[in-house]
Amino acid sequence: MSRTGTIAAGSVLVGCLVLALKLAAWRLTGSSALYSDALESIVNVAASLITLAALRFAARPADAGHPYGHDKAEFFAAVIEGVLVVLAAIEIFQHAWMTWLAPMPLRAPLHGLALNGLATALNGGWAVLLLRHGRRSRSPALVADGQHLMADVVTSLGVAIGVGLAVTTGYLALDPLIAAATGLHVLWSGMKTINSSVSGLMDAAPEPDVVERIRSLVAAHAEGALEAHDLRTRHAGRLTFLEFHLVVPGSMSVADSHAICDRIEAALKAEMGHLVITIHVEPEVKAKQHGVPVL
Repeated sequence: MSRTGTIAAGSVLVGCLVLALKLAAWRLTGSSALYSDALESIVNVAASLITLAALRFAARPADAGHPYGHDKAEFFAAVIEGVLVVLAAIEIFQHAWMTWLAPMPLRAPLHGLALNGLATALNGGWAVLLLRHGRRSRSPALVADGQHLMADVVTSLGVAIGVGLAVTTGYLALDPLIAAATGLHVLWSGMKTINSSVSGLMDAAPEPDVVERIRSLVAAHAEGALEAHDLRTRHAGRLTFLEFHLVVPGSMSVADSHAICDRIEAALKAEMGHLVITIHVEPEVKAKQHGVPVL
């Protein structure tokens, strides 16, 4: 199993441990806010399982039916995770409303908060690891999982503060209010995950600074050519597909124009190893006098 797959499998184990701690905290206290925190952890475990399955599917090599590979499976996993988060938010709102109508005194709040704090610390450490490795390996599924866990950490801290205030002030209505606020944060997190994943499924271009860096590398290493135009990029999981037209003098041999293409590809892949590059060579009569001028 690859390191990415090992980390995804570890997320399932960590998620189960965090869920057990948060469920214990809720059972000890009866807090609506802690219930909302535990419910999000259930989603975390389900999302981790989906991520693990998606990573294994995405790792399959290209085949006759999928000549560009299976990397987009990670975006589907991230979308499903976002939908699960939204459903969790709806359940949180419902439970908060029921608690608001019939508030209950909190039991053993200190023990519950201690368990919840331990779970939060574990979540925070694992979220940092997921984000760091996910961005390094360009894995949308791991990044989505890490962002979700980090949102869970922020939520847990807010819940702990709210429960602490409810205990110290004796104002029981704070408990469902904090739960509702948690639901709003969870809902925002889920919608953000869905939005970013749908962009990947729709072949969105990379960030502007990445595109500009590609253009500058092409311009700097295309000596002998005249211009590059119609440059297009799109994301597909951890890969970025790049294609453009390279205009060369009409008298240039195939071997010489191919050497220019090799030089450009080598420069791009030396800095951005995740690129899949297609270059269409054209004679100078096809020049458009725009695009990327050759330095």
